[in-house]
Amino acid sequence: MTTIGIIGAGEVGSQIARAAIANGYNVVISNSRGPETLKDLVDELGPSARAATARDAAAQGDFIVIAVPLKLVNNMPAEELAGKVVIDTNNYMIWRDGHYPMIDSGEKTAHELRQEQLPASKVVKAFTHIQAPRITLWNRAKGSPDRLALALSSDFPEAAEWVAQLYDQFGFDAVDHSPLSESWRNAPGQPAWRQERQTQAELTANLAKADPALTTNGG
Repeated sequence: MTTIGIIGAGEVGSQIARAAIANGYNVVISNSRGPETLKDLVDELGPSARAATARDAAAQGDFIVIAVPLKLVNNMPAEELAGKVVIDTNNYMIWRDGHYPMIDSGEKTAHELRQEQLPASKVVKAFTHIQAPRITLWNRAKGSPDRLALALSSDFPEAAEWVAQLYDQFGFDAVDHSPLSESWRNAPGQPAWRQERQTQAELTANLAKADPALTTNGG
């Protein structure tokens, strides 16, 4: 059975864990305070979940979800993440992160920076424009007329395809707007960010409407 390693046990990490377990995955989840602080969450998630350190979650996962903010100096276990698909759920938020000049200038996106920090991994930006609780509330069966879509982007087509399949399992259609240099198109302030409920066609249109001048970065 496939195991998902999750680094970050806040709202996003814990909701992805719930969705993963509901779809037959095992989960190894971590936070910055230590595995012993995750007892209540693991008890809730059940026998398919266990707590670990971030390094162990990275090592034990067949693929990894990073659900913590990006730092300018890498704080992720790059060696353990080597060769793996890494889903990055982070949004760059100035009020929380401070100013990252290369992002503010448009030179690079936050997810290009994550890829640079994890050069042996295959980073995919995903789950960034949906509020965490809705991951398990807005999911619908394939073909449902009210099925919503989520965006993804990556520099690795095979990794993007894998995450598109995960979206499908979780109950969402996918819109691929690769590569990571285009990942700003659903950043805070963009049409795809502001309209949270979007069909595949609506999301595709909103990504096309993206304007660098609209990005707020949460500031």
